[in-house]
Amino acid sequence: MATGNVRYVRYIAVALFTLTLFYFVSHSKYDTVTIPGDGSKSSNPSFPGGPGAPQVPGDSTGGSKAPAFPQGDNVLKDDSIPPPAATEDLAKDETAAQKPAGDETIKSDDTTKSDDTTKSEDTTKSAKASNAPLAMTPNDPGWGDLQGIAPGPRMNATFVTLARNSDIWEIAESIRQVEDRFNRRYGYDWVFLNDQPFDDNFKKITTSLVSGTTHYGLIPEEHWSFPEWIDQEKAKKVREDMKERKIIYGDSISYRHMCRFESGFFFRQELMLNYEFYWRVEPSIKLFCDIHYDPFRVIAESGKKYSFVLSLYEYIDTIPTLWASTKKFMANHPEHISDDNSMAFLSDDGGETYNKCHFWSNFEVGSLEWLRSKPYIDYFEALDRDGGFFYERWGDAPIHSIAAGLLLKKDEIHFFDDIAYYHVPFTHCPTGEQKRLDLRCHCDPKENFDWKGYSCTSRFFELNGMTKPEGYEEQT
Repeated sequence: MATGNVRYVRYIAVALFTLTLFYFVSHSKYDTVTIPGDGSKSSNPSFPGGPGAPQVPGDSTGGSKAPAFPQGDNVLKDDSIPPPAATEDLAKDETAAQKPAGDETIKSDDTTKSDDTTKSEDTTKSAKASNAPLAMTPNDPGWGDLQGIAPGPRMNATFVTLARNSDIWEIAESIRQVEDRFNRRYGYDWVFLNDQPFDDNFKKITTSLVSGTTHYGLIPEEHWSFPEWIDQEKAKKVREDMKERKIIYGDSISYRHMCRFESGFFFRQELMLNYEFYWRVEPSIKLFCDIHYDPFRVIAESGKKYSFVLSLYEYIDTIPTLWASTKKFMANHPEHISDDNSMAFLSDDGGETYNKCHFWSNFEVGSLEWLRSKPYIDYFEALDRDGGFFYERWGDAPIHSIAAGLLLKKDEIHFFDDIAYYHVPFTHCPTGEQKRLDLRCHCDPKENFDWKGYSCTSRFFELNGMTKPEGYEEQT
């Protein structure tokens, strides 16, 4: 009998313990974070890049995360992320409502907070971030932090690339260079432009690599064709003659359309009208050094309008009458010519002749508002009417350079010495050894083009009274 009572007491004790455990478990709270893409939840691990860490680049659904700070705005804002299957449909719906035919935006953002909570917290964050200084030297606070999201405001800016679907792996390489060295900490947007519709593979791959929002634009036919005033037969004979003389791209129609487009139309595309600043990126480029600061912010806050990393002499057989057209423009529009211009960079005789110096435009960071200004548009349209894009083979690099040299003040042009860059066949590699070490560069200084005989960068330094870096003589 005693044994039976003990058994009952034991059953009652186990039952009470079980009920107590169930109560505490059911009333416990856990801090959780959503792992993008799979809908599950997990506690936030401490290792870098784990769930809950800044999501850069895009998630596995092919979307791209919003930057830590919105572009052109100092108040953070999140939008709900659609289900993976709905992402593409949402992009198409937004495109149809807001963009011209052929333009598409792919975007996905996360949110778990109410709008009121997000606004109050984000306003506080942005107030602190807007005062964050640029870390320009190793002595500046934040210089060594290259892992997390960078502090400070974001400019209303975008990367822009002209590419075809067949360029996908070359542009993928360029994106990784830009993202790894800079944009994974800043999350700026990227605009891709093409004279043909981008295919799903191009969009999928590029969106997965870009940390900001990707946009895809179809170039209007009138921006990629012969204007009505061009004599087609004359233009054909020019191409045939250049082919015989083995002038690079001399017989190419598409190259001429590209040069005309980059000279006068890329900044007027519907997608580009949303931005104030741009950074041009081409397929298969390389960035050799870490970028510790925001070049867009440097341009915006210092009042610069145009920038470069490489300069050289143009192939004269491609532009025999470009300077004559420019002189005609200067005579017709003296009001557009800046008093404190860079004529000495462009001419050795006060403007009588062109010395062929130009900034290499496959890299440039600049102001879209300047390119859309009346002085620049007037210059482009004057050149376009003269027909040199098709009767010769005018490149966008000398046109951008001459425009910047004449229409801007000389101190509105910036040389980014610490952005080490390669585009076949030239390299810009910082001259100073300590600078290369500080920036963790992996370029060979012997390949630096800046001080060699075919470079025009020495002229830029002399024009602006800049001191050449120590050791430049060894790279001449």
